[in-house]
Amino acid sequence: MWPVTIVLTGLMSFAGGDIRAVEEVKQMKPLEGKKVVFIFAHRNFRDEELLVPKRILEERGAKVVLASSALGTAKGMLGAKVEPDLLVDSVRVEQYDAVVFVGGSGASEYWDDPRAHAIVKEAAQKDKLICAICIAPVTLANAGLLKGKKVTAWPSEAGRLKAKGATYTGRPVERDGKVITADGPRSAGAFAEAIVRALAEGK
Repeated sequence: MWPVTIVLTGLMSFAGGDIRAVEEVKQMKPLEGKKVVFIFAHRNFRDEELLVPKRILEERGAKVVLASSALGTAKGMLGAKVEPDLLVDSVRVEQYDAVVFVGGSGASEYWDDPRAHAIVKEAAQKDKLICAICIAPVTLANAGLLKGKKVTAWPSEAGRLKAKGATYTGRPVERDGKVITADGPRSAGAFAEAIVRALAEGK
């Protein structure tokens, strides 16, 4: 029986190691099965605010879809070139767990855009995570989402947010319920991590 015991012990040890490996993979990719849409300007989006969160979310297992106001190569403020997957007009909110509005000077194209506002409102109604960085929180404010919410943004837009009833904190990243905002490119990584945590919590 002694050799059999050794074999069984070895198999159990191997199985245990295999289970631990699977668990580690799950921990590394907590967003497996989650789907996130990034909405960004076709010209002059802020490179880091798109590329850094996209990379981090994909590394954690999420599927990221890119939506813009036009198809064809989109260009960032620092020269990044990105191919949108679809038009903003084609975004179907029910297909996503989170909607992320990217900043950069071009993001103002969505501030008063009816389709962008409709996406924000539908996402709120469907209890989706709604995120924006840099000057993009203005789109959320103008859609009526930020009244009574603690938010942050690029400092130049604090007045616009306050005018719509938001409480501007000036912090690098702010989360209030289902709304996550960030102040700019230096906070792109922390912004992404906040999104990861919120999606992983399922809240």
